[in-house]
Amino acid sequence: MRIVSLLPSATEIVCALGLADALVGITHECDYPPEVRGKPQVTRSRIVAAPEHDGETTAASIHRQVEASTHSGHSLYDIDAQLLGELRPDLIVTQELCSVCAVSAGLLRETLEKTKLTPVILSLQPTSLDDVYQTIVEVGEAARAPQRAHEVVALLKARILRLQERTRGARAVRTLMLEWTDPPMGAGHWTPALIEIAGGTPVLGWSGEYSRVISWEAILAADPECIIVAPCGMDLASAHAAIADMQRTSPAWAKLSANPHCRIVAIDGHQFANRPGPRLVDTAELFAQAIHPELFSVQI
Repeated sequence: MRIVSLLPSATEIVCALGLADALVGITHECDYPPEVRGKPQVTRSRIVAAPEHDGETTAASIHRQVEASTHSGHSLYDIDAQLLGELRPDLIVTQELCSVCAVSAGLLRETLEKTKLTPVILSLQPTSLDDVYQTIVEVGEAARAPQRAHEVVALLKARILRLQERTRGARAVRTLMLEWTDPPMGAGHWTPALIEIAGGTPVLGWSGEYSRVISWEAILAADPECIIVAPCGMDLASAHAAIADMQRTSPAWAKLSANPHCRIVAIDGHQFANRPGPRLVDTAELFAQAIHPELFSVQI
């Protein structure tokens, strides 16, 4: 079987199933596990991750481009139709969840019309951790590895149970996860549940729903004891840079960061919090270390 993955989480799922050799094409953002690096990339991003004028943060610049793309109806991504045709996939894994995070199923259909390819298309739409488990099973069935898929899910569930045992009895800490920083956005989908598993009480989060822009006034009123900064698509260095931008431009953030009772932790959102694949369990473990550092000898 020849598989093309159009989102990083699907690439991770395929590899977790032991099918890395069957993966003939990936996206420009697929960088884990290491063995996928160097595989043909069938997508590219149109986003320029840099401020356009003085005073604009990188996060604000990206948000402006996303808004403009949404209003114009243009995709943020391109698919290399010629390369896709040359790869001749039997199975393409894509998504319907978010046109900002990855290539949409609609763009894929348009591209396939040009190439005359007729592969099986599996479109994933996880909005919770349980949904992610189900997508692993669905990919396993489509890729003819159903038993391995169930084994992977069982191992992930066992790790979650162990983490819950470790945090059970600890005081629930009011925790805000910022999925974006300019403007600030509270996290939805699977994130509030991960915070709860990690021993926190999510604030300004929406389980199973899209992330939302929130005001600094609302953040201050929520009085979080822990803030996890994991901007979607940003690595750890970029997350720290986004925190520095907030410190420079937002009096409310400066007030929060000066509060000795508020712990602020940056996490690699590109690799973890915003990638709905097997490493959401790693994300829950990272959250637990951020929320309850006293319970863990190894801290982030």
